[in-house]
Amino acid sequence: MQRKDLIAYCTLLLGIEDYAIFEDAGYSGKDTERPAFQEMMARIRKCEFSHVLVWKIDRISRNLMDFSNMYQEFQDYGVTFVSKNEQFDTSSAMGEAMLKIILVFAELERKMTAERVMATMVSRANSGQWNGGRIPFGYEYDPKKKEFSIVEHEAEVCRKLRDDLLEYRSLAHTSRLLNSLGFRTRAGFEWSPTTVWIIASSPFYYGAYRYNRYRVYSKSKRAERPKDEWVIIKDHHPAIFTEDEHERLLAILQSNSRRADGMKEYQISKNSHVFSGIAYCGKCGSPLYCSPGRLHADGSRMSNYQCPKQRKTDECDNPIVSDSVFGEFIINYLLNMLNAKRTFSKIRSLDDLQDRLLFGLTFRSVKSIDRDGLTEYYNLLCNYGSDDSFVFEVRKPRRKKPPLDPEISALRAEKEKQQRALLRLQNLYLYSDNGITEKDYLLRKVEIESSLEAINERLGMIARSASESITDEDFMNQASHLLISRYLKDRTYVRFRDLVATVSPEILHEYMRSIIDAVFLTDGRVTSIRFRNGLTHRFVYDASE
Repeated sequence: MQRKDLIAYCTLLLGIEDYAIFEDAGYSGKDTERPAFQEMMARIRKCEFSHVLVWKIDRISRNLMDFSNMYQEFQDYGVTFVSKNEQFDTSSAMGEAMLKIILVFAELERKMTAERVMATMVSRANSGQWNGGRIPFGYEYDPKKKEFSIVEHEAEVCRKLRDDLLEYRSLAHTSRLLNSLGFRTRAGFEWSPTTVWIIASSPFYYGAYRYNRYRVYSKSKRAERPKDEWVIIKDHHPAIFTEDEHERLLAILQSNSRRADGMKEYQISKNSHVFSGIAYCGKCGSPLYCSPGRLHADGSRMSNYQCPKQRKTDECDNPIVSDSVFGEFIINYLLNMLNAKRTFSKIRSLDDLQDRLLFGLTFRSVKSIDRDGLTEYYNLLCNYGSDDSFVFEVRKPRRKKPPLDPEISALRAEKEKQQRALLRLQNLYLYSDNGITEKDYLLRKVEIESSLEAINERLGMIARSASESITDEDFMNQASHLLISRYLKDRTYVRFRDLVATVSPEILHEYMRSIIDAVFLTDGRVTSIRFRNGLTHRFVYDASE
């Protein structure tokens, strides 16, 4: 019905046959995170539309701030907003004020509805009724009887999980055991420490129903409510664990957690590990999993790198290694490569170059460097000479001509349109038999010229901002090269722990990613480094070390 009304309004009253319909079925107007809405705004920014029609204002937005931002964009792009049912004219100050008043009440209605729904859900939970959601592993729900029952083959997995965690007190050990026994999650995935933690920490498994724990602000943001607001109904359904076992599991999780409030959430570390994304397992080739190491007395915390196959299963026996071990190797190898470049005039052979690259106690257990990689680097140094320019140049793909900014295209089209209008105005004034008066001609001419001046100014601003701008990635790369290059200059050895204390992990991470494509680690040692320019160095270790 809404669709038919809007099509009729568009074709009959506005006389516009060229239209597009945007619908977000199943989405609420409480925010703008809706696929069709975002597609519509993207096309508006390309100047594809002259009007936006809605059946009612709360069909497009029920949030005053979101609507204000959206409406401002409509004005910026010359788009007329029409609400069929409210019938207001936004071209006048009174019509615009009425629009915002209506929107305030739409937002109020939405919030009151949300409060009523929440109160109803809490009331249902207090009476022991299930409010929906994902059915926990080990259980099934009968919507007719409104009861939970135990799925025995899944409950057996939960009991093995409980027993192993109580005995070994390790999430990683438990996940490896479940995977080695061939068990999978309900979605068919391998068990991970996180999925083990979810079951071990949930009161559902000792028969308690917990509700209203979190206050949700958005899809990605939530906060825990005070415990006196939680709804916890004991003996709500059949239990797989006892309450005593649940308390013992929580105590283990809390003692293992690095956070003081470890019972609230399992630790999820931020991506500030220096070698994340470039460290690989030298045995199976898997990208290594990064996690924070233990906190040292000086306040520093290094990172641990572990093969996911070793973490979840026993398929790989590559041990956990700290970046304080292999980071020392990598940063001093880069330093030796730079120093070899600066002193290349004194290097006479491949053996001299190898001695230069393996200079220092850090490389005492390395027997040699693979000859192919060594020869390639020697030839590279021959081509570059011995100046101080940076040698790790990245092979960049040929850049395609960037697409023209949609806003620039629209402004150029409008400029051509105004120029044609000015020419027609001049012809009408000079040559037409039914010409316009000089006053009308001058007024119209000033109006068009003002529009052209504004368009030219806007085009100039966009061109300047495009030429002067720099991406965040380019900025980080330039900043990291500058900082690290200054730190490494005139040094013969660098202690990785001191470097991390001096330069932030984020800067070091960007520096490493801009130079290195992959580092392969085997039994705690760096076995090869593949650089971004295609150069690969493999290391042969002394078997006696």
